Amino acid sequence: MRLLDAAVANNASWCDAVCRWHGYPGTFSSRLWTSTRHRLRFYPNAITLHPGVTETEVLAAAGPSRPFAVKDSFARLDLAPAGFRLLAEASWIAREDVPAGPPPDGLTLEPVTSPGELGDWESTWADAGNGGDDVPVFQPGLLSDPRCAILACRREDRVIAGAVVYAADGAAGISNLFCAGLAPDRLWAGIQLAVAGLRPHLPVVGYEGGASLKAAQRAGFHVLGTLRIWVRPPLAARAAQVREE
Repeated sequence: MRLLDAAVANNASWCDAVCRWHGYPGTFSSRLWTSTRHRLRFYPNAITLHPGVTETEVLAAAGPSRPFAVKDSFARLDLAPAGFRLLAEASWIAREDVPAGPPPDGLTLEPVTSPGELGDWESTWADAGNGGDDVPVFQPGLLSDPRCAILACRREDRVIAGAVVYAADGAAGISNLFCAGLAPDRLWAGIQLAVAGLRPHLPVVGYEGGASLKAAQRAGFHVLGTLRIWVRPPLAARAAQVREE
């Protein structure tokens, strides 16, 4: 399996785990992952798993009217004519070698092990720009998933940074990185050391954009390809937009 394919499959497995613990397990085919009924922030309803997936296939899964989000993993789709808007564009990244040596400042990322710790972790994650909903995204059941490690960096018992590492499909996928008192470059260096300790034989993959992508590249990651995220708002919102136009 190519590294890009592994990154895409790994991310779909992670999204499926999050949705499953909310009661919305997804469905995998060789071309698409779908979980059509959930409304979780930041998590798509469909992920393309093959570069040949067409707009027709995605729209068949989306149905005619419900709000829907699509992770276009290979940046091949144009869903604008079907009422979707392009929400974001980012880059898949990977690193197959891991730097050695302890962190110079003594800060490390350690696994979250209890629901209380997870609540503190998510509160800091939300305050770092991911807030907007009272429903927790990360359910305590994830702590029992042997593939999942939710990592926190603490200073004086306060969470200052964190990330998720999910091992599946031949890769260790990094997601949900946040900094609240730690420089992004320092976080990227620390997360690589943490992954090396947890999953030493797996390539490290993920996707990022903007300043975080630049920090990842400075940390030794290389770009595998481009992805896009498309969203379709509720029918009422679309009707209001048409009236305004």
